Amino acid sequence: MKTILQIVLWIICVFLGYLIYKSVTGPIEFAKVKERRYADVINRLKDIRNSQEAYKTVNGKYANDFNSLVAFVDTGNYTITQQRDSSYMEYDKTYGIDLLREVTITDTLGFVAVKDSLFKNSDRYKQMMNVPHGQNNETFELKADVIERSGYKVPVFEAKVAKKVVLYDQPADLVARENAQISVEEVNGNAIKVGSLTEVSTSGNWPPIYDKKGE
Repeated sequence: MKTILQIVLWIICVFLGYLIYKSVTGPIEFAKVKERRYADVINRLKDIRNSQEAYKTVNGKYANDFNSLVAFVDTGNYTITQQRDSSYMEYDKTYGIDLLREVTITDTLGFVAVKDSLFKNSDRYKQMMNVPHGQNNETFELKADVIERSGYKVPVFEAKVAKKVVLYDQPADLVARENAQISVEEVNGNAIKVGSLTEVSTSGNWPPIYDKKGE
């Protein structure tokens, strides 16, 4: 009985030691996994933002779905223009004399493909709707709208994915803690997103460290 009791106690000690070890190393490993996956997700959100900004430059609004956005990047062009000041003399009937008129002339210099400008020789834009590290081929949620600010109609967009989708295989308690993050050094809220449907903004909700990693 004494031998059995010692074995049981050793098993309990080992188990408690394992729990202590996991309580210390678990959050550390979680942070490493989170940062690596978040970086990949944020890089893709940046591609979406860059594509949306190009779409708005050409079309005056944001794309409301990825099919339209990808098709635009694949075939769209920027118009390169140059503005120059000019003047001419025009007879004014009121004063009965020639008056100098000043105008601004816009010249079209050429066109540049959007995909070449944004993605160089890469075709990764064709996959920008797919969430990295998702379990079931999840895609980002993309919406566009027009809101009113100071009497003006302003186009807006938002692309996002829930944190739990990216961290699907991580401990539930650590994911719940991550969803409640409110800090200038963390991705706040329960989703990783860029843009806003309520504010005129194309910023992401991630801290500057992820921009430095991208650079």
